[in-house]
Amino acid sequence: MAKDQLQVLNALDVAKTQWYHFTAIIIAGMGFFTDAYDLFCISLVTKLLGRIYYHKEGAATPGNLPSNVSAAVNGVAFCGTLTGQLFFGWLGDKMGRKRVYGMTLLVMVICSVASGLSFGRDPKSVMATLCFFRFWLGFGIGGDYPLSATIMSEYANKKTRGAFIAAVFAMQGFGILAGGMVAIIVSAGFKAKYPAPSYEMDANGSTVPEADYVWRTILMFGALPALLTYYWRMKMPETARYTALVAKNAKQAAADMSKVLQVDLEEEQQKLEQNKGSDFGLFTTQFLRRHGLHLLGTTSTWFLLDIAFYSQNLFQKDIFSAIGWIPKAKTMNALEEVYRIARAQTLIALCSTVPGYWFTVALIDKMGRFKIQLMGFFFMTVFMFALAIPYYHWTLPDNRIGFVIMYSLTFFFANFGPNATTFVVPAEIFPARLRSTCHGISAASGKAGAIVGAFGFLYAADGIGVKKTLIILGVINFLGLLFTFLVPESKGKSLEEISGEAEQENGTETQFGQQSNNEITSVQV
Repeated sequence: MAKDQLQVLNALDVAKTQWYHFTAIIIAGMGFFTDAYDLFCISLVTKLLGRIYYHKEGAATPGNLPSNVSAAVNGVAFCGTLTGQLFFGWLGDKMGRKRVYGMTLLVMVICSVASGLSFGRDPKSVMATLCFFRFWLGFGIGGDYPLSATIMSEYANKKTRGAFIAAVFAMQGFGILAGGMVAIIVSAGFKAKYPAPSYEMDANGSTVPEADYVWRTILMFGALPALLTYYWRMKMPETARYTALVAKNAKQAAADMSKVLQVDLEEEQQKLEQNKGSDFGLFTTQFLRRHGLHLLGTTSTWFLLDIAFYSQNLFQKDIFSAIGWIPKAKTMNALEEVYRIARAQTLIALCSTVPGYWFTVALIDKMGRFKIQLMGFFFMTVFMFALAIPYYHWTLPDNRIGFVIMYSLTFFFANFGPNATTFVVPAEIFPARLRSTCHGISAASGKAGAIVGAFGFLYAADGIGVKKTLIILGVINFLGLLFTFLVPESKGKSLEEISGEAEQENGTETQFGQQSNNEITSVQV
């Protein structure tokens, strides 16, 4: 270890994988489990909402949410998430990771319950109340992105840091899976009360009276995992990198990490006072020169990825209906429809989404972030065009299973690819004092893409059809591949080496470890 390197940071970099690593993954990951559940469970019940609140008596087909209402219900949480990512990302660098971490969970718990209790005298007021609470639910979810990624990156060792951050994000896959399973269980439970449901249309659009409880129960379940995690989040100590490099309290950093690592660490407060780095801010020419292209790379790739990823998730129920995998609405009652949509999405999650995440966890520190992201965008482009160009071939009854397999592969390579790496990289390549803020900006750019997907492509699927929509998504994936070349590789380096903080201490301009490790081990304070 070079003389300028803080012992506590070096100890974290070289620490063997210990129990506290797995504890941190679970604590941070349960937030992402909840995030994914809350964001994606709405797509399971939008058709049910249309049946309950927008069915016209005597109509030949069940009610549907109007396009503007459907877009609002599906997309308003993303607007809140974008706002939360920017706000809590900035706050995490100002107040500390731990202090802000608990706030996000409390917001998520309260708003999950409130979403399920949405009230009103008429359909418009119920939908307006639902959208209000889902906006603030998204606001809390947004804070989880920069804080979870930053906390995990600052706790991890440099050898397996990518896998640990990716494992936190991989909990999103289990959240999506849980959403489908809860919807299956709840709808099946209510279906059991009606062992021989009438599939012919009636005055209620074949919607049983208890159907209103189904969507409310599914939405409110999201409060449970967040509530269970709150205590453990409050027990976590602040990260040593924030305490030492931002709060500049080496004594507290050493005390906290001595307990976590179960080793004796020196305080080294004098070393902090001797090292005077260049504390440039976000809106400076020095940041632009050092990290401007990197921030452009992380924001653009996340933006493009989320347009495609969230579009696919939100209108996949319509795709399944178009290819005949889910029967026409008028042939099912409301509970049967929820059950079938949930079953289809659960199968996709189980066979492609969840495995994709864990392939990334297993290989990210071997292949590197850059290769995985480039590969993911490439195969997403290939499979999207393979679905889009011969689209009408896939709608034939004999070819529907092939469509589902191809469609699943786009999700697999999204998650064994840019959906994971766009989360990992921004938590590694920026200085400690700006790490949470820059991750928040990158994540917010992604949610801007999700908003484009939720609002724009729901309308596009109605206006230009699924085939052309899939072609556009293929082009977007290809653009993501091109912008990946702006993102640096961060495999196997310490956070200070990657961000250039160590080099600033030595008075050099070299970045990303071009010097020897012995020459770049001092720490920016």
